[in-house]
Amino acid sequence: MTALLIASLCCIIWVYLLAARGGFWRAAQRDDARPTTGAEDVPLPSVVAVIPARNEATVIGGTIGSLLRQDYRGRLAIIVVDDHSTDGTPAAARHGAAAGNGSDRVTVLAAPTLPDGWTGKLWAMHHGISRAQALPEPPDYLLLSDADIHYADETLTELVRRAVRDGLLLTSLMAKLHCESLVERALIPAFIFFFQMLYPFAWVNRADRATAAAAGGCMLVHCRSLQATGGIEAIRGELIDDCALARLLKDHGPIWLGLTERVHSVRAYASLAEMRRMIVRCAYAQLRFSPWVLAGATAAMVITYLAPPALALFCSGAARLLGALAWAQMALALQPTLRLYAVSPWWGLALPAIAATYVVFMLDSAYQHRRGRGGEWKGRVHRGTSAREASRPSG
Repeated sequence: MTALLIASLCCIIWVYLLAARGGFWRAAQRDDARPTTGAEDVPLPSVVAVIPARNEATVIGGTIGSLLRQDYRGRLAIIVVDDHSTDGTPAAARHGAAAGNGSDRVTVLAAPTLPDGWTGKLWAMHHGISRAQALPEPPDYLLLSDADIHYADETLTELVRRAVRDGLLLTSLMAKLHCESLVERALIPAFIFFFQMLYPFAWVNRADRATAAAAGGCMLVHCRSLQATGGIEAIRGELIDDCALARLLKDHGPIWLGLTERVHSVRAYASLAEMRRMIVRCAYAQLRFSPWVLAGATAAMVITYLAPPALALFCSGAARLLGALAWAQMALALQPTLRLYAVSPWWGLALPAIAATYVVFMLDSAYQHRRGRGGEWKGRVHRGTSAREASRPSG
């Protein structure tokens, strides 16, 4: 009887996820169509791209080059903020600017000493934005970009077109992540799937929904609106800075988030250890550093993803049938994301094992936080979240 109740609950959960959670699994909120308008047909507000970079010497030159190749006919400048790198990132940035014949449009700054209460990325971003706003002609928009992002030539034109047309305060594209190694093929599509499940993009893009999220690799922000909401300083201690910025701005106007083929991350995750570091850095922050939320999230993952195959393989009768049905539902739900990443559809059947890996990462994230290593990234440990901030609802 207990197995049958659990199996019934699994199926109910998956019916809800498929039918009533914003159609997240369809991966339908996208911006990868052919350009819909020529650059001469759109308003041409000025844009400054701000790129915080910490030990990004191997990738920063390509990012700068892709921005310098944009077909955008408005004013575009680039500010790279070196976040205390030890690998020659500033020199690589200048070399990338020179190789793209854009040295006059690229400024490389050094971030000041990191103050208490700030994450390193946000402090570097704040420094770059402050420089942009101090220009004789401050920009209309800021393009906040990660250092490992490559842009198709029409990307900025299309971002600005959408932002101006819809009056968006924040327009964000979920960069297509690197997905070539075995570890990447196993875990990257599921990462995108789980993100969409947590923040259904269709709900993010509706003004009547409180759901707010963004993808930090590519965010076009209306500059005056950012200033009016308190700027980057208002979220200075956040580890998941992109979603924090989305919540901040959505309280004041519309935002938009979509998948794309135009924007790619070139950061590779060749090993499970590298993927683990990426997930562990922010997973416990997503749970608001709460052991109770962690316990609830773990139980939810077990029931939703791990119980169905266990029921299908080890039970009998109706419990086995319902477990198999729930397993089939989750495998089918992953298919649109697998197609986006050109990964074999058979990975859908492995989603329970993949989810179990993410549960381990989630528990590891809580453990690292407890031992004082929370938010560790590139040799820096996050220490800026107070107990009060950690307990604040995420909205």
